[in-house]
Amino acid sequence: MSLPTLLAHRLAERPQECQWLIDELWGDEAVGIVGGEPKTCKSFLALAMAVSVAGGVPCLRRFAPMQTGRVLLFAAEDALHVVRQRLSGIAAAAGRALADLDIHVITAPTVRLDVEPDRDALAATIAALKPKLLVLDPFVRLHRIDENLSGEVAPLLAYLRELQRRHHLAVVLVHHARKGGAKMRAGQALRGSSEFHAWGDSNLYLRRHGDQLTLSVEHRLRRRSPPSPCSSTSTERPSHSPHSTVASPSRLPPSSRSRRRRPSRSSRRSKYSSPRLPRR
Repeated sequence: MSLPTLLAHRLAERPQECQWLIDELWGDEAVGIVGGEPKTCKSFLALAMAVSVAGGVPCLRRFAPMQTGRVLLFAAEDALHVVRQRLSGIAAAAGRALADLDIHVITAPTVRLDVEPDRDALAATIAALKPKLLVLDPFVRLHRIDENLSGEVAPLLAYLRELQRRHHLAVVLVHHARKGGAKMRAGQALRGSSEFHAWGDSNLYLRRHGDQLTLSVEHRLRRRSPPSPCSSTSTERPSHSPHSTVASPSRLPPSSRSRRRRPSRSSRRSKYSSPRLPRR
């Protein structure tokens, strides 16, 4: 069977009108990384994206979903009841009931991208459910390869890219950053091979500076956005999880806007600090 082709002059002159899955946060049918050091709420952000796409509500109270649809989720590190509690809390904070959201959770104990039967099973599940978004959390639990070797990482990422193209879905891959990588550029701080940073169409990075958590957004074809401070609030009911919000750009910490004048530590804390975020 030959490969499909198209005459060059018939290629689209400009991108499709609907470029975003979640406005300014995640591209339509984009693959990419939600990255950060431990305890930076990476999983909460990925779940918030799932609720946004499935429920048609803004992610982090700021980024509007431009498309909605079914979400397929595999949370490899968390018990199923914990996943339910977190999704329920995020949905409740957005005014939605979890029962109304079309989110399917893979309940298999393991899914390994380096094992052919598991890859086939994942592809078959996607073909049956036709999700708009696939969330895999975290990458380290999806394989037994050496993440530092490009030759071992690249085939797994290529498989996810193949799923994206074949089934026209977005793929969110949660991945850890190196400990102590706060002074490195966010993409370069990702643990393991540089293939991770190169692979992503949309990448989100979470970093903690004391009690303050910041979110950086990076897209392959767009200028990188300055970091935005995140804060979290929690409900009083134990069945609900804390949820996060993103402050407006005007509230960015001084280090993100200008390096000429830096207020004292005490003034920065009083003006910009947020409540301590939940630790996973």
